[in-house]
Amino acid sequence: MAAGTSPKQSPRVLAIASGGGHWVQLLRLRPAFEGARVTYVSVRPAYATDVPGERFIAINDATRWDKVGLARMAFKLLWIMLWTRPNVVISTGAAPGYFAIRLGKLLGARTIWLDSIANVEEMSMTGMLVKDHATLWMTQWPHLAAGGGANNQGPACHGSVL
Repeated sequence: MAAGTSPKQSPRVLAIASGGGHWVQLLRLRPAFEGARVTYVSVRPAYATDVPGERFIAINDATRWDKVGLARMAFKLLWIMLWTRPNVVISTGAAPGYFAIRLGKLLGARTIWLDSIANVEEMSMTGMLVKDHATLWMTQWPHLAAGGGANNQGPACHGSVL
């Protein structure tokens, strides 16, 4: 926490990603969250060991072919969002990030989408779906950047996390 900042004044951040590379990339952003009250959310309970001393919540995993699973995920994320009331929602990808960005925007949070570095040729499908709902919409590839990251102006690129 920054000097002179009380826990009540610290911004509340919800950092969320699905498993695998999305989670690894989110963990690489941890230094940027210094001084914030961070709630990490992902799909594997074992990931809690990656963020010792931090609040971690596991949710179910689901894909676009599992509508019931997606509905369960959305409702659980709604509960988490209402409980944590984040000022900022940041995601590095996939279905949990999609719902968190959409719900965060509805609740007045600033939302940040950082598309996975695996998407070399184009933005991910989920990235395209959150485009109009992300306060800051980013790619990790300079050749995919087409603007400053504001809505409908193309993703911003400020480097990669790997």
